[in-house]
Formats: sequence, C-alpha cells, structure tokens
Amino acid sequence: MVLALTLTGCAGGTGAGAGTGEVTSITVLDYYTDASEHAQWDEMLAACGRTAGVEVEHTSVPPASLVPRVLRQASSRTLPDLLMLDNADLQQIAQTGALTPLDRYGIDTEGFSEGILTAGTYRGQVYGLAPYVSTVALFYNKDMLAEAGVAVPRTWAELKAAASALTGPGRHGMAVDGSATFESSWQFLPFLWSNGGHEARLDTPQAAQALQLWVDLVESGSMSKSVLTWTQADVHDQFAAGRTAMMINGPWRIAALNEDADLRWGVAPVPVPRAGRTPVTPLGGEVWTVPWSASEARQEKAAQVLACLTDSTHMLTLAKQHFTVPSRTAVADRYAEQDPTMAVFVDSVRTARVRTAELGVRWPRAATGIHTAIQSALAGEQTPKEALRDAQRIATGD
Repeated sequence: MVLALTLTGCAGGTGAGAGTGEVTSITVLDYYTDASEHAQWDEMLAACGRTAGVEVEHTSVPPASLVPRVLRQASSRTLPDLLMLDNADLQQIAQTGALTPLDRYGIDTEGFSEGILTAGTYRGQVYGLAPYVSTVALFYNKDMLAEAGVAVPRTWAELKAAASALTGPGRHGMAVDGSATFESSWQFLPFLWSNGGHEARLDTPQAAQALQLWVDLVESGSMSKSVLTWTQADVHDQFAAGRTAMMINGPWRIAALNEDADLRWGVAPVPVPRAGRTPVTPLGGEVWTVPWSASEARQEKAAQVLACLTDSTHMLTLAKQHFTVPSRTAVADRYAEQDPTMAVFVDSVRTARVRTAELGVRWPRAATGIHTAIQSALAGEQTPKEALRDAQRIATGD
C-alpha cells in the first residue's frame, strides 16, 4: 500500500482540481461532530479556503469512526485533501505512507514548542501541525472548599485529605475518568509520569503507587466506584451538578461550566506525589495533515489552508473558541495574560508529553493495558501491582 500511495497518490478524486486542472475546491475530514464546534470549524475553514482561493467541502464523522475510515480511504486512494487526526493516531496513519511531509510546502513551524512538533512527527519528519493543544488539570468548587476550610491540594497527601474532608451526603470529594477507554489511560498519565513511571514499563513500583492513589480514594469513599463507568463528560456532569467537589478534566469543559453563573470554580495543576515536583501531563489535541494526492495542486491548496489555520492570528481565535492552548509559545503566553483561567493549562503544556513519543504505533497497546489495570484495581479484583503486571503483558503482546 505504501508503494501504491507513493506512486499514484491517495486522494484528489474526480472533483474540481483533480489531475492537473484548476483547483477550485478541496475536501476536509475531521471528527468535530458537535453542532456548535462543527459550525465554528466550518466558518474557519471557509475563511482559510477563501485565503487559498478554494471552496472547502467539510465533513465530520464520529471520533471512533475516523481512523477506520481513513485506513479504508487510504487503501482505496480516496483520502480527503486535508485531514485532521488526534495526535496519538498520527503515527499509525503516517506509517502507511498516506501523508506528505509538510516541509515540502514551506509551512512556518517557528515558535512551536518541541513537544507540540513531536506530536506531529514521524521518523524525524513533521507530517501534522496543531493549531492548538490541550492537557488536563484539577478543577475544584471554590464554595465547597471554602465551606470545608480546605486548601487547594498540591500533593497526593493533600489530595487524599481534601477529598476526604469534602465528601459528604450526596457528594464525593474527587472524580476521575476510570472507564474502560483510552480516556481513562489519558487521565492516569499525569499520576504515572509525575511519579517517575513510564508507559513502556508499567509493572514498576512507581506505576503501582500511582494506581494505589486512585484505589485509596475509591476505598475510602472519597471517590465514587462509579468512576469505573464515567467518561470525562460524565465526570464534568457530576462536578457541574455539585455531586463531586473536585475533578480531573480538560479546558474544553470550561465553556459548559461558564454557562452556570452560580457555579464558582477554579483550576489548579494536577497534584504531584511530593511538594516541589512538576506535574507531567499528556499533550492532547488534533493535528492537521495533507495526504498524498493524485494532484500536487490540490496538495498545495490544502497546505495553504493548513498554514492559515496555524498562523498566529487564527490559532488564537480557535483557542479562544474552544478553550484550548495556542500551539505557538508566544501566542499561548499572550492568551494566558488575557485569560488567567487558561494560565494553568498554558504552564502545563510547557512540560506536557506526547503519548506516542516513546512507543509510537505501540501506544494503543499500552493504553489498553493501562485502562484494563485501572478497571481491575478499582473494582478490587487485583492489587495495583498485579493489575499493572498484567497491563505490561498486554502492552508488550506477551
């Protein structure tokens, strides 16, 4: 397939601009199916299309459907001209040979942090760029903490004490996503990494200590056992409804939180094992790529739209719309000054790690091992040490 993609291209279709004719439109695929989010991207893509002199045909599919669809389209050489991917999926798609390296188009990558460029890199070449990125932090209910006389926790010991003090009738002190999905693995990474654990070696004391923290919160009643089925959206709903005082979540939840004028909330870095340590969180966000096409002219137009999306002005607009962090460091710093709520996320992004940086295409197996271990340990079926020993076997395919 790699040879076929290289020789004949994988997109372009029969629409305007296929082959060597004039390019008047390009196709775009992403997973922004939420109505308001899709509309915002529609507007931005149309504006950048006008800059490039093309109309944009924008299609969104559910997140779980994107990669399977892309793999099918790569095989049949029907990929869109501009393709959005979760940064953790870029390695898998780039490995097929379906994407073009972006240096061939002269797209400006100055000012992007090393971690953000790494998220779009495969075998030393940049294949994707992110207009914005995200990570996770600790959200807390200001009124509940004030009423209980609890300070915002900064360490694991403080987190356990605060969660216990904030737990009462109809309310738990803390909530995380412990579901059997990659979201759970994503939420666990700050605890794993900040304790010196590593995704390439899950059966270590550092990893077991991190999982034990979650187990202790559940066993003490400070965290509901229902986290085993809660997604990040469910965790948000629990927090917004006042049924949990603190939660781990991302900045994309801020828009919904702001809709409730009576909800007074704050955000802080994810607590660390001991005072003085810097939290290490996962780098989230989507990268935009230019697949190989039967028409170099279509590739060039798609690259122009991508360059527009990732220029300083447009990435700031997008970040404000979606409550995310602009990918260029200088733009992110200005944003933090304009919106102090985002300062925690801007700071965390500086040290955030890419999930695929070490494992590449093997990351999904490790992620599966992690959320399987979380399920087993929080359900009381295995100790954290036992669960993570099995997780390592899943991660390595043994």
